[in-house]
Amino acid sequence: MKMIGLIGGMSWESSVEYYRIINEEVKSRLGGLHSAKCLMYSVDFAKIERCQSEGNWPRAGEILASAALSLEKAGADFIVICTNTMHKVVDAIQEKIMIPILHIADATAAQIKKSGISTVGLLGTKYTMEQDFYKSRLEANGINVIVPNDHEREMVNNIIYNELCLGKVLDSSRTDYKKVINSLMENGADGMILGCTEIGLLIKQEDSKVPLFDTASIHAIAAVNKALKQ
Repeated sequence: MKMIGLIGGMSWESSVEYYRIINEEVKSRLGGLHSAKCLMYSVDFAKIERCQSEGNWPRAGEILASAALSLEKAGADFIVICTNTMHKVVDAIQEKIMIPILHIADATAAQIKKSGISTVGLLGTKYTMEQDFYKSRLEANGINVIVPNDHEREMVNNIIYNELCLGKVLDSSRTDYKKVINSLMENGADGMILGCTEIGLLIKQEDSKVPLFDTASIHAIAAVNKALKQ
């Protein structure tokens, strides 16, 4: 079993889910008292969020690259960045380490292609929904991506940062998200990417008439696949 290096804390609410899913999956596959070999470097999200809001992505990349290097030195065989948005700086992180990074968009694209769906709606932070670093990775895999309108994007983003990242899961926000999902469906989406690792805390499959692709779960299971691959 390979050692998984997790960069978490963005937010820790979803990092907990990564740890849980990875260990449950290893136990399910190997049985008995088996659990995952993993290391987690949990960063201070306030510093990362400040970099995001100020547009200081190079500094954010430096912080996460330092975390990745620490995990590599501690014995990690590959890196899992437990957030969608910070894959914006994945190249800056990769150039500082020798071990590979398991990209969340690649894992998600593989799962979407396996389902046979070609057009998906994307929910996430405003950075993930509006910038190309994430969408282009999906589109390179032949997946058409639809995002919410300006007002909806702002609402989706605010719920992530002001509620989900703080552990607040509100029924009113679930209702708002369901409206956005229905709007994306009306615009042609046959599936929905929960493109922020906290959204799965709020939205479940029963909240959507089309398949959901929970990136936190997909990424965590892809990490187990890689860790157990001979």
